[in-house]
Amino acid sequence: MRIEIMDTTLRDGEQMQGISYTPVEKLHIAAFLLKEVKVDRIEVASARVSTGEAEALKMITRWARRNDLLDKVEVLGFIDGDISLKWIHDAGGKVINLLCKGSLRHLEKQLYKTPEEHVNDIRNIIHGAEQLDMQVNIYLEDWSNGMIASEDYVFYMLDELKADRIERFMLPDTLGILNPDQTHSFCRKMVERYPSLKFDFHPHNDYDLAVANVYEAVKAGIRGVHTTINGLGERAGNAPLASVIGVLHDQLGAETGINEFEITKVSKIVETFSGIRVPVNKPVVGENVFTQTSGVHADGDSKDKLYYNNLLPERFGRKRKYALGKQSGKATIRKNLEEFGLDLNPESLAKVTQRVIELGDKKENVTPEDLPFIISDVLGNDRSNFKIFIKNYSLSLSYGLKPFASVQIEIDGNLYQETSSGDGQYDAFMKALRVIYDRLGKELPALTDYEVSIPPGGKTDALVETLITWNFRNREFRTKGLDGDQTESAIKATEKMLNIVENHEIRIGDTIFVNNHYA
Repeated sequence: MRIEIMDTTLRDGEQMQGISYTPVEKLHIAAFLLKEVKVDRIEVASARVSTGEAEALKMITRWARRNDLLDKVEVLGFIDGDISLKWIHDAGGKVINLLCKGSLRHLEKQLYKTPEEHVNDIRNIIHGAEQLDMQVNIYLEDWSNGMIASEDYVFYMLDELKADRIERFMLPDTLGILNPDQTHSFCRKMVERYPSLKFDFHPHNDYDLAVANVYEAVKAGIRGVHTTINGLGERAGNAPLASVIGVLHDQLGAETGINEFEITKVSKIVETFSGIRVPVNKPVVGENVFTQTSGVHADGDSKDKLYYNNLLPERFGRKRKYALGKQSGKATIRKNLEEFGLDLNPESLAKVTQRVIELGDKKENVTPEDLPFIISDVLGNDRSNFKIFIKNYSLSLSYGLKPFASVQIEIDGNLYQETSSGDGQYDAFMKALRVIYDRLGKELPALTDYEVSIPPGGKTDALVETLITWNFRNREFRTKGLDGDQTESAIKATEKMLNIVENHEIRIGDTIFVNNHYA
């Protein structure tokens, strides 16, 4: 079965609070939806809303006419004589989606009309559309409540209008009240009673059932479905295109004209233009939905893709990822190393895995971009020849007061402790350390440069690599530390410095090498 997709991101989706597209943004989204995503139709505006809306519609219709797509561009219109018709026609539109009343309560309480008067008003607009060579689709607003409370009225409307020049009857669950059983029952009644008419189902997501209701509507025989990108829309939004396509293709075996590969791109475009962030766990387009966190899952995927389902990320222009963190196992690390073309022996792999787990306990996640930094840090950080260890430290930062640091170090098995203040936490740490060294008559290098970096593509919680340049007796050398916290990474670099000086390992000119690793 072939299901027609009408996307209403630029009309119903824009009714979400806080969203307002510029005309150029609307044109860009409209063109991408029709040319790249290949939706069957788009609803792009509401008549009479604003001059900006009219300008956007003119830009879209001019583009659509040049590309022979004008009949796929639709505009919401109202029962207001010929006002909406002329507004749409003057902007170049050829299709009006006429907002009519699908429940008796809405008709009587909002329009104060009888069903007969309402039908006559609709027919007048249909006649006006014929004169302008425009196509008419009809929204039966609040149809879901109509079927619940005034089914006879709904059937009266269809009986009266079925012979008129109406291309489609669109069935909105305007308030998102239907459950899947109701959706199937009501849609089945419409299809069986009026087999020659074209019906679209227009769901809302107030009970988080919009996609499930699409599933049941299609099972009941509906062959047109309305969606929005990222599920944008009034209140809780509409059915998201990405989820609907996954369900139609995989669960129902239905055909659509949608190019799945472009769904992620249009999601990002709409996210950028709307300013509404996509939740990380949103199916298909969310940042995390193709990421496995458990090391058990990575192991199963390595052996026989045991944790795959039919929603393969490649279908949507994405890649499967394996999160690095405290739940990582060796299989997770190995999967990520494959991305860099790296391979480690079992001993090194175990060390790197343990380091990732330790870091995962300290921060939300470790990114794949962090991994080369971690490998360099772990495999170049042999502490077997260390004589000095920073055992404990406490850093204090208070508003209006200088930072304080309390430091305890171990030198040749003896513990030494001091407290000092400084211009920053690390400066306070270094001053406390210098007090210990002065008391012991030991010499400390001078810090000459301090460089902080995060891995390419790192986020605000990315690992921090601190590279410190020291000068000791007119020779320069550098040490680096890696941690999720900048000060802690600097302290790790400092511990390396103390042991380099203690072990007299400044060897080649002004450069330090420790165990053949650049320090």
